Amino acid sequence: MDLFHLFSILIVLSAGFAYINFRILKLPNAIGLMLVSLLFSFFILVMGYYFPSFKDSVAIKMNSINFSELLLEGMLSFMLFAGAIHIKFKDLNNEKLSILLFSTISVLISTFIIGFTTYYLLNFMGVNVNLIHAMLFGALISPTDPIAVLSILKTAGVSKSLETKIAGESLFNDGVAVVVFITILKLAKPGADLNISSILMLFGQEAIGGLLLGILIGYIGYKLIASIDNYQVEVLITLAIVMGGYTFAHYTHVSGPLAMVAAGLITGNQSKSLGMSDITAEYVDKFWELIDEILNALLFVLIGLELLIIQTNQKILFAAILILFITLITRYISVYIPSIAVRLKERISQKTLLILTWGGLRGGISIALALSIDPEFSKDIWVTITYVIVCFSILVQGMTIGKFAKRMQ
Repeated sequence: MDLFHLFSILIVLSAGFAYINFRILKLPNAIGLMLVSLLFSFFILVMGYYFPSFKDSVAIKMNSINFSELLLEGMLSFMLFAGAIHIKFKDLNNEKLSILLFSTISVLISTFIIGFTTYYLLNFMGVNVNLIHAMLFGALISPTDPIAVLSILKTAGVSKSLETKIAGESLFNDGVAVVVFITILKLAKPGADLNISSILMLFGQEAIGGLLLGILIGYIGYKLIASIDNYQVEVLITLAIVMGGYTFAHYTHVSGPLAMVAAGLITGNQSKSLGMSDITAEYVDKFWELIDEILNALLFVLIGLELLIIQTNQKILFAAILILFITLITRYISVYIPSIAVRLKERISQKTLLILTWGGLRGGISIALALSIDPEFSKDIWVTITYVIVCFSILVQGMTIGKFAKRMQ
């Protein structure tokens, strides 16, 4: 089966799941899609039990997908840009200290705590993993996803300040976590240089280079958009910013994800306010909202199908439940420590920290990074644990965060 037909099947499944959710479940998209894809994966597993050839056929198709190329080199760029164009500079500026600290310090704290505790826990339970691979998991599970939680928090009537903190932190910690993940991934390769100076150089090149490239590409896109008034061409320019920018980042060895965050912020603020007509801005918003929804739907379908080929056991599933609680505790620690500095400038209550902890959902970015891990890096273990945490995060935390936020006010 060639790429087009495989992609067609995934789109059909995604559309079907979205339809079932809209007509029957009526849940927020991310929550509904996760639930339907979970049920679908169990259905496939049952079918595979009675018709082994059917399961083998699906497994062969899944093994033919290069997840690293599809997700890290493709889908992530669109998802991060789509999230960034909806964030306003004015809102970010009002919460800049908390967003900066929560999206950097929190990610690093979370990566190291989860990485080390997961390493020692799994090896204690007899599941042998390398520390560097556990650190990879720590990086991929640390970023939060605002897609599901923001719409729920709006109905809960939380403050604009808290809403901006969650959205801004999620946007930037996605980019930072991907940089940390890619840096660790490069260090995990055989023969990699593990001294501190080379690690800092690699991280600096990825992060600073990515931001600078994103600013440059975003500004070029702004000048092009401002020089015309045609919504079809302007939407196409935003698409070119993502695809061309990410390709350029790949060949210049800087962070494509951070470049897309920077370019998305400039496009969503400078270009929309000064370079686009109202009708163009509306088309751009709707286009990227649709792209974001499609890609998240595809991710949930892919993770559901991936369950058919990963090798797991009861020991790993039990470990995943323990790591789930470790992740929640670590989330609180990772926002509490930076909040000490935030309190020097702005008021942040214990209730806000609890909402940030319970509202820190894991979603599409974590799934994408887990699926992109090489098989020799214990991929099956990390995909299983990630799936358990993301399922709990979206289905349990996502379903209860609205009531939780109301109670905390």
